Amino acid sequence: MDTRVSRYFLKVAETNNITRAAEQLHVTQPTLSRQIMDLEEELGVPLFDRQRRQMHLNQAGVLFR
Repeated sequence: MDTRVSRYFLKVAETNNITRAAEQLHVTQPTLSRQIMDLEEELGVPLFDRQRRQMHLNQAGVLFR
């Protein structure tokens, strides 16, 4: 994991929305989504509880942050 992925994670955690985070980071939504999924796979735990249009940090995500 590099600092770019850390920045992505923190922005999604801040906005609770992957599309809004992607806009603010000036990356595409699929790219950001893939990076978050890869991070979760690398760590071996989900970091977010996903709902229709929002993502909230779960307990593992809060600890990781």
